Amino acid sequence: MIQPASHQIINTKEAPDAIGAYSQAVQAGNTVYISGQIPLDPETGTLIDGDIEAQIERVFDNLDAVARAAGGTLTHAVKFTIYLTDMDNFAVVNKVMERKLAKPYPARAAVGVAALPKGAGVEADAILALG
Repeated sequence: MIQPASHQIINTKEAPDAIGAYSQAVQAGNTVYISGQIPLDPETGTLIDGDIEAQIERVFDNLDAVARAAGGTLTHAVKFTIYLTDMDNFAVVNKVMERKLAKPYPARAAVGVAALPKGAGVEADAILALG
């Protein structure tokens, strides 16, 4: 399939390879759509060891790596969607986001889910506005 000229596929080895039929991110104009990231180690492709805070940190590190590959950073994020298998971890998400981002914070949705790929406790995707 031919990719539309208005779309650019973003890919980096600094974030985990896609584990399905999707790209790490797609840029359309000045907007970058980063696919959901789970707490995978970019080198091994395996779920990291650690508590939920470490998992959330890894997710945001993976998102940031893709953002940098697109020519931005997480400061360009206008929207995050966070998926949690345990909504009791919502406060931990806030704690990590306060460390990783500066005010004013982007828009965000948090969704409770029954399960995530590879048994992860958290997944997040992002939309960036560059330029």
